[in-house]
Amino acid sequence: MRGAGRFRLTKCTVLLMMVIGAIVVLTSTSATPARASVPPGPPVFSNPLDITNTYQPFKAGALKVFKGRKEGKASVIVDIYLDDTRTFDFGGGDVECHIVQETEFEGGQLGEVSTNYFAQGDDGAVYYFGEVVDEYENGVIIAHEGSWLVGGPTLPSDPVDTANASEPGLFMPANPQVGDAFKPENLFPVVDETVTVIATGKRVVVPAGKFLNSIKVRETSQLPGPAEIKYYSPGVGVVRGTTKHESFALVATSLRP
Repeated sequence: MRGAGRFRLTKCTVLLMMVIGAIVVLTSTSATPARASVPPGPPVFSNPLDITNTYQPFKAGALKVFKGRKEGKASVIVDIYLDDTRTFDFGGGDVECHIVQETEFEGGQLGEVSTNYFAQGDDGAVYYFGEVVDEYENGVIIAHEGSWLVGGPTLPSDPVDTANASEPGLFMPANPQVGDAFKPENLFPVVDETVTVIATGKRVVVPAGKFLNSIKVRETSQLPGPAEIKYYSPGVGVVRGTTKHESFALVATSLRP
């Protein structure tokens, strides 16, 4: 063996190295706080309609309006926080969910309407129970691509090709921290999305105002398409988003921190 006999460790040297190693381990452990923001186990829902999560709030009757561009065309997105709820069977019990209806216009024409379902777990995280997507062309529904629900289609109004998810996705942890990664949508190849928190404490300025203590996330997918950057602000939720072919910013809302 090349170099054999050139480096020998005495007992004192070994002991000293063990002490130094222990100090390094203890120091690195204390300097890196454990993150409990992404729950490790299945969620429990005692009061699912009581959404207190600051980065994904809910207020019945609230509105959010975004403007931007998509594929070179002007776009407008309107989020309506509905009074209605929907109940899903999960974990051997019923989980009642709030509903957010998102309507998107592209170039002045109705492009898509999606109905989204959210509930808060006992861990303070908001969970995503799915969405029903109606894609429009010339005012007529032409497809339901990307539709999925926990338990699959159960109502007459649900598209028959709605994908069946066994559990909800984690949409927003109670206390998101840099490095956290979670999956709001996890039903490849129908839908797939991984969200990674890349910054906290951000200041974001959009037409609707200035928002402090925002988080910045990156959304990626196994499905084709570029990554997306989004900003979520306390008491408001998402306020800005950008991808290679799309951008949007909040211009008006009745939600305020």
